[in-house]
Amino acid sequence: MDYTLTHLGDQAVVITVSQEINEEAQAKVSLIFQLLEKHQPSWMVEYIPAFTTVTIFYNPAALKTDGILPYEQVKKNLEELLTFVETGDTVTPRTIEIPVCYGGEFGPDLEFVAEHNNLTTREVIDIHKSGDYSVYMIGFAPGFPFIGGMSDKIAAPRRNSPRLEIPERTVGIAGKQTGVYPIKTPGGWQLIGRTPKRLFTPDQEIPSLLRAGDKIIFKEISKNEYQSWEESSS
Repeated sequence: MDYTLTHLGDQAVVITVSQEINEEAQAKVSLIFQLLEKHQPSWMVEYIPAFTTVTIFYNPAALKTDGILPYEQVKKNLEELLTFVETGDTVTPRTIEIPVCYGGEFGPDLEFVAEHNNLTTREVIDIHKSGDYSVYMIGFAPGFPFIGGMSDKIAAPRRNSPRLEIPERTVGIAGKQTGVYPIKTPGGWQLIGRTPKRLFTPDQEIPSLLRAGDKIIFKEISKNEYQSWEESSS
């Protein structure tokens, strides 16, 4: 597997696998973070997967440097560890279903997305829920998934003026990506619906429902189904 290693400050290393955001890059990132999760070097503090990179933070005091700089020792250790990633290796992703109630008060920008693409709102919904989706990374806000695989037919620009407050669990579109706001936060994505499913649960040991590499299925539900889901989980 081709990659480059660069230092980030004096306590982090960045592994870069591609200069382009695509499924191949995402698969390589998944292989690396699963390898790190399995082996967990004693000097590693944490790792952060992104679109085309994995950033690894390390504790210099936990390293046996043998007279060389900490970064050089980490680089050497990672190069040895990454030999376990073979070309052609694959990761079996989890599949997570996310129910969505589209439009209305939950999706105030659904009509804009439709008009922007010369479609009906029904067509936007049908296209959105039929995408071949993968979580590329978690970021921006706790548990926020950047999800790739959305059809270009419903791509839409970010708002010129971001909203100061977006309700938690709102589904949005920005460019060729879709995502879900796990918590109440400002944001500039076009809002098309909302899910009753919680994506961020800070009381759990693993607080984020989703992680990089997950496959996502959006399932359309009615407003009554949404309310019943909320009532049963409250």
